[in-house]
Amino acid sequence: MHKIFFILLFIPIITISAQTGNAFGIKGGLNYNSNGDYINELQIENGSKNIGFHIGVFGKLDAGPIYLRPELIYTRTSSEYWVEDLIISKIDVPILVGLDILGPLSVFAGPDLQYILSNDFGNINIEDPENEFTIGAQFGVGLNFEQFGIDIRYERGLSENEALLTGVPDSRVDTRPEQIILSLSVKL
Repeated sequence: MHKIFFILLFIPIITISAQTGNAFGIKGGLNYNSNGDYINELQIENGSKNIGFHIGVFGKLDAGPIYLRPELIYTRTSSEYWVEDLIISKIDVPILVGLDILGPLSVFAGPDLQYILSNDFGNINIEDPENEFTIGAQFGVGLNFEQFGIDIRYERGLSENEALLTGVPDSRVDTRPEQIILSLSVKL
């Protein structure tokens, strides 16, 4: 009886075909994000978290239970402050190393190279940030099936990156992101 129960328990895991082998595809999804603090001579304000989006392509180089997954992603984040909303558009290049755990389940982590395309702070003029190129980190879990996958990950910018506000004395905003990312990927 125990053998039958054991076999019935693991049949779904065995029959679910995880995405194996090298792959290439498209991905997109939603971000729940915030950018850094708004700082002026009177206060420091944390931006409220908002929904953003991302879209791009991925590759997967399979090496047994370990894989390398480079991605090229356009990301748009938004944070609300009492003065205006900060909208950042950037190119992300995560280089993730993953480990297949069981069936379609995997975990992954790695650096995220970020290039800021634009900053928009409403009616307030914002200078270019200190660095247009920054580094972040991502880690998460994913379910990868035959033709599609879904993952959730956490990202944090690692290097401080402030931009000065023109016409607002002693004011700056931190453009470093922090976000939870939900993605759907489709193998081509």
